[in-house]
Amino acid sequence: MKLKHSVTVALIFILIILSACSKEAPTAAATDPAKPTSTSAPKEATSTEPITLKFYNSSGTFTNTEFKTFIADPVNKKFPNIKVERIEPPTGTTPEDFFSSGQIPDIIYSSSSSHRKVISLGVLLDLNEYVKKYNFDLKRIKPEMLSYAKELSNKGELLELPFNSNQHILYYNKDIFDKFGVPYPSDTQMTWEQALELGRQLTRTENGVNYIGIDAEGPIGIAKNLALPVIDPKTGKSLLSTPDWVRVFNVAKQNYEIPGYIGKADKYVYGRDEFMKDRNLAMRPTWLANMVGPLEELRQQGLEVNWDIAPVPTFSDQLGKSREAQNHTLSVFTKSTHKDEAFQAIAHILSDDTQRILSRNGRVPSIINPELEKEYGADLPVLKGKKVQNVFAVKPIQEHTSHQFELDINKFVTDAAASIAKGTDVNTAIRKASESIDKEVERLQKNQ
Repeated sequence: MKLKHSVTVALIFILIILSACSKEAPTAAATDPAKPTSTSAPKEATSTEPITLKFYNSSGTFTNTEFKTFIADPVNKKFPNIKVERIEPPTGTTPEDFFSSGQIPDIIYSSSSSHRKVISLGVLLDLNEYVKKYNFDLKRIKPEMLSYAKELSNKGELLELPFNSNQHILYYNKDIFDKFGVPYPSDTQMTWEQALELGRQLTRTENGVNYIGIDAEGPIGIAKNLALPVIDPKTGKSLLSTPDWVRVFNVAKQNYEIPGYIGKADKYVYGRDEFMKDRNLAMRPTWLANMVGPLEELRQQGLEVNWDIAPVPTFSDQLGKSREAQNHTLSVFTKSTHKDEAFQAIAHILSDDTQRILSRNGRVPSIINPELEKEYGADLPVLKGKKVQNVFAVKPIQEHTSHQFELDINKFVTDAAASIAKGTDVNTAIRKASESIDKEVERLQKNQ
């Protein structure tokens, strides 16, 4: 009996020990409240296998220097086993051409010039699962940018994450102002009337050179002051006859009517080349990304432009606001064989550390961190001495969510601008463009 009793006691004792061992030990977060829980920071992959992620730019200016600085180097530093390589298709390759060629990128970079087109191809992965899986905090992203990204899908998908806010500024060539003794643009935002008057003073011919005071970027550019869609998202009809669009076309007409503005062969568009290379364009309101990176590359070649920054002009009732901020985004390809690693690379690109690099090298971060804006341009030589505070002098407005066919019919808005530059009245140009847009949208809808 004593032996049986002893065995029973021993068994009970063993069961007690096993029971205690089976209980989970308290986590570090539970025992130390100062340490973050597992949901407070993104999880990271544990694989150390060498991986190459392919990067494809579907639209937007993105120099090789920027790719190395913002993407390749930060990702490789964080994940030594991951290398990011850029795919560079031939100039003029459309997203349709690229994806039909059978190439398989992992990360896709897009701007509003390609968002709708890329989405329509069905090549973007829904990132909601990965946001949850890796505890990515969406609240860190600027609300107007996240809202735009979410509105790109009507199915609740998150197909793109904002990479940077491509804001508008007014670039001006100081040498042209100095040449004609005209004061530089004010650090206070101008109205379009003020900007066009300033441009009028600088539009003249000198020693055979036709100097252009300002190119307001035509109706499509000016409409960004009001974030105007071209097509009604519900009816699919042209919106060009609305009062706001009429205001836009009238500003473009006033720009074209400046004596000396229209050049040889009815030239009425003056862009980056005229500002950077020909240097006969005094003022250009346009995207940060469109000019800052290329100006830095030009500087590296020993060709510097004497330029500076002012707030972008707007309508008198919109003072204090800039144009709509263009979302540059990052996505994961549905056929990528490295979806997790691609998402984690994107998550790191959106970290404070990498977004600080972004800001210090001339792009506006997509995340909420006012301290980063204070460091804007600090590491980019071409921005040394520039009035970078004017990048943030007025608040950008949210980019409008475009109709799926907007890019296809923008050519009719451009045609209307060309006809106005040649003397057609605004109402006639709008009527003809609207008729063409409505017919084209109807045709595109039938061919879906």
